[in-house]
Amino acid sequence: MVKPDGVQRGLTGEIIKRIENKGFKIVAMRLSVMSEERAKKHYEEHVGKKFYQALVDFITSGPSVQMVVEGKGSIAAMRKMNGATNPAEAAPGTIRGDLGIETGRNVVHGSDSPESAKREIELHFRPEEIVAFQRIDEAWLYE
Repeated sequence: MVKPDGVQRGLTGEIIKRIENKGFKIVAMRLSVMSEERAKKHYEEHVGKKFYQALVDFITSGPSVQMVVEGKGSIAAMRKMNGATNPAEAAPGTIRGDLGIETGRNVVHGSDSPESAKREIELHFRPEEIVAFQRIDEAWLYE
């Protein structure tokens, strides 16, 4: 997901470019302002933590771009591409390392496990909104 700060800063195209240049497919995408109800479900693992309401308030503060990214090892690879949650600790070359400054404005969100990805995909997309297709270069990406 490109968070509201990334959308407002015009970074969506740069982030999509990095995802596609890696060889991953975007099989669903939506630009929307997340409802508070959906945001609370999205961040439900953080309920009770002191920063929970700040997460909800921020993610609902403006448009974000939700995506479903597919490819071999995509969850782990996207975590590496995103970089550390705190951009000050994120490696150069990562999205957060190159484009972020503060933890609360770290540009992107990525699922941390297959279980989280399944839950988040089901929260943000209906099955018919996910488009199955084969990229023309897949034969060159995978052994």
